Amino acid sequence: MEITIYDVAEKAGVSITTVSRAINNNYPVKEETRKKIEEAIEELGYVPNEIARSLILKSTSSVGIVVPGITNLFFPTIVEEINRVLVSSGFTMSLYITEGDTEREKVVVDSIISRNMDGIIAIDPSMENLENNYFPNLSEKIPIIIINGNTNKYKCNFISYDEEVGTKEAFKHLLQLGHREIAFVRGDRSLSYDLKEDLYRQFVKDNNLNYEKIISVGMGNSLEVVKKTEAICREFINSKDRGTAIFACNDLMAVGVINACNKAKVKVPEDMSVIGFDNTLLSSVNHPKITTVDLNMQEIGKNSASVLIDMIKGKHTKTKKVVYNTKLIVKESCGKRK
Repeated sequence: MEITIYDVAEKAGVSITTVSRAINNNYPVKEETRKKIEEAIEELGYVPNEIARSLILKSTSSVGIVVPGITNLFFPTIVEEINRVLVSSGFTMSLYITEGDTEREKVVVDSIISRNMDGIIAIDPSMENLENNYFPNLSEKIPIIIINGNTNKYKCNFISYDEEVGTKEAFKHLLQLGHREIAFVRGDRSLSYDLKEDLYRQFVKDNNLNYEKIISVGMGNSLEVVKKTEAICREFINSKDRGTAIFACNDLMAVGVINACNKAKVKVPEDMSVIGFDNTLLSSVNHPKITTVDLNMQEIGKNSASVLIDMIKGKHTKTKKVVYNTKLIVKESCGKRK
């Protein structure tokens, strides 16, 4: 037979109300009484009904995490840190994958709200749902944190990374190595890719470079992007106009570029320098190890979870923006121009 709260109350010799108060910790209970209840729960093997508990507390102690995908290790790294903080604070986490689709993102978030979850963390959400005020409007109804590149454009709670600093540092590094013909590889429309492209165009202009090449490889956060980048870049790398260096908007794309170079027998870094972005595990296990930009992902994950918990508990209500520095991590994939 299923053990109920009635059985616990009878075993401990207290009322059902007292057991409920001890379990939910929403009213004071004498330490002696609490000990009796805890002993009865352990002896009987009672498991509280979480649905009923959430109705009593008006809280599910759960958070929805929304990501475009998990192939790009940038996302799992942040999510892992978020989960650690949530679990240590008594929360559970549900992960939702949108594959970068704007409408699916809305369906997912609406589902989280319908399940009465206490808050949402959306990592690199679609630009459309920021620009059409979907997320800004949501932030007035439910605690929500947006994680993406630094922006002051939208009225939401942002935990961001200053991509501008790291991107400029990467271009400067290539210039110092003597590279003046630098190609730029990006994915489909996103705040991050657009920001980096703007910086690339400005870099070309500021340094009077006579070379500008932008290559788009489509959806940038799936495993397929490695193959797509390799396929799209293969023809470019075999051309006379390939330049001497390539900046890729994430480490997945950088791996695709290096694979294309290998197929074309173009040596990295001897014949072509390559820079990635995100400093994921992928950049260290690839050969050569990829020079990349670190985004401080662990701290971003920890802080976003902590801020969200404070919002849920009512400790923080004003719009909050936290921006972390980024920095270039020099490894093996860049060399001096011959």
